[in-house]
Amino acid sequence: MKRIIVYFIAAAFTAVITGCATDEYGNRRPMTDAEKGALIGAASGAVVGALAKKDKRSKGALIGAVGGGLAGAGVGTYMDSQKKDLEKVLAPEVQGGAIQVQKVGQNNLLITMTAQTAFDFNSSEIKTGFHSTMDKIANVLVRYGKTHLTIVGHTDNVGTHQYNQTLSERRSGAVADYLRAKGVIAQRLESVGQGETSPRATNATEDGRRLNRRVEIVVEPIVADAQG
Repeated sequence: MKRIIVYFIAAAFTAVITGCATDEYGNRRPMTDAEKGALIGAASGAVVGALAKKDKRSKGALIGAVGGGLAGAGVGTYMDSQKKDLEKVLAPEVQGGAIQVQKVGQNNLLITMTAQTAFDFNSSEIKTGFHSTMDKIANVLVRYGKTHLTIVGHTDNVGTHQYNQTLSERRSGAVADYLRAKGVIAQRLESVGQGETSPRATNATEDGRRLNRRVEIVVEPIVADAQG
């Protein structure tokens, strides 16, 4: 578990060092100081919160539910293959800035769905036009069934902290429900909300707030001999 958190923090520092960010259209641009600070905060805070519950679940029950865990060198091959398949089927969305698929650390993936396509402002209902994209994601996640999925909802800072927390939970829950309806088994799914606490960009502009309204899926291999 500690290794996973370190991987996220390392990824954030790498982004800060390169000094680049992505706007709402997927274009690369220089990262502002505020965004650099926000990214580091997200890495050290959001990931810890999102994955905290994982220590409490039964490892044996999860491995049993998926028919056995991964082991050895097969873990990396499995996750690399899954990433390639996600990038292939989601190529139009990735190019348009609606989806990001990243490798985090050695064997974990992060799928980020941006708000301008997935959810309307102040809504936790997945847009009808985004269902085809969700179907693509679900199809790959069903085929690669030996992974645990932590779905994390985020908001901007418009509104009260408590309202945003609840909204982020509803959004992550909506994604989890959709994936479950498409065949992802319930034992693999966990949904949490981070509210406004983990921005990826500044909340001082509408473009930044749009980037902060997002849902992320942490894809972690289920490893038979993993500890904790």
